[in-house]
Amino acid sequence: MQTKLTPLIQKRPDGAEIDSILRSCVHCGFCNATCPTYSVLGDELDGPRGRIYLLKQLFEGGRVTQATQLHLDRCLTCRACETTCPSGVRYGRLLDIGRGEVERQVPRSMRSKGVRFLMLNILPYRWRFKVLFSMAQRLKFLVPRFLRKKIPVVSSYSEPWPTFTHKRQVLLLEGCVQPSLAPAINLKVATLLDQLAITPLKIKHEGCCGALSQHLAAHRQSTDFIKRNIDQWWPYVEAGIEAIVSTASGCGVMVKDYGELMQYDVHYAEKARRIAALTCDISELLLTEPLPRSRFEQGVTVAFHNPCTLQHGQKVVNAVETILQRQGYQLLTVEGGQDCCGSAGVYSFLQGDISERLLADKIFSLEQGKPAVIVTANVGCQTHLQSASTVPVTHWIDLL
Repeated sequence: MQTKLTPLIQKRPDGAEIDSILRSCVHCGFCNATCPTYSVLGDELDGPRGRIYLLKQLFEGGRVTQATQLHLDRCLTCRACETTCPSGVRYGRLLDIGRGEVERQVPRSMRSKGVRFLMLNILPYRWRFKVLFSMAQRLKFLVPRFLRKKIPVVSSYSEPWPTFTHKRQVLLLEGCVQPSLAPAINLKVATLLDQLAITPLKIKHEGCCGALSQHLAAHRQSTDFIKRNIDQWWPYVEAGIEAIVSTASGCGVMVKDYGELMQYDVHYAEKARRIAALTCDISELLLTEPLPRSRFEQGVTVAFHNPCTLQHGQKVVNAVETILQRQGYQLLTVEGGQDCCGSAGVYSFLQGDISERLLADKIFSLEQGKPAVIVTANVGCQTHLQSASTVPVTHWIDLL
């Protein structure tokens, strides 16, 4: 693709990167075949190729409108297009940059500003979200019906955090909403790691990974979260931890992108690259470990929903499936396994109609083989699927 970026864009630190990504697109359109919003809406501008044209227009100084903003807002950032693209176009990176620029040029309505303000000032803050979630559970009968089904029942798990120190040590990321929505996940992982002679470390003052802010174009807030985490984690990196482990693939892909996101910061670039290289999904760590046999009966049928952030963002495929099959589970074939469930962070709240259509399709595919349980690797997907499934939905760690 030929480009003619404005002088102002060319002078930006990421100007050459923007130009390189745009030029790598060859207009083939293969991306549209796997784009969730294109499949639902059938509009070229609601597919990756069309959005790239809109972004090219933006960076070349063309007219940018609320329609431009809407088409970019509708993207789930599932990155399925990146998996499909034969040219290796880094669409997700281009979209994040473009959303930030559009946010500066196109004003939002007061309602949209208010909703985004609340999300950005509650969800990334663990204790604020915990208070809100606790209130929502107690007053569930007062919550609008479309939101009521998204408030999960949280199961209790009373195992204490392991205290024994092993030679192998990893940082276990806690996340912002997972401690409230599914607190048992990390406790179970910590117990399992302890059995494997690996010490799971958690950091008291760890903050949000920055993903929510990044995808809502609040890039300054996202950068602040990233810097804070790097400062908190760096002493452990210098002490020789083996890995930084995430049990939520949405957080994991964000931390793995730290090197890319901080590449122009002279103070944090190298540290961010080191941290990104150390980060792994829990499935990547456990894939090579001698796991104890599952406590469940052999042959239990399982439908696995592979989150977009794991398969398309982190490029982790077949790790969870391999582990579960080794444990004796019968994994069912899920048609459209590469498709998004429609959760995508806060997307299900901001683009409810599209999200619900994607959810209905995903539930149909997952339940078609009549599984005993549906499992996933991301708390957002888990909560979203739970809201519509007639089959129990849980994190795959629960099966170990």
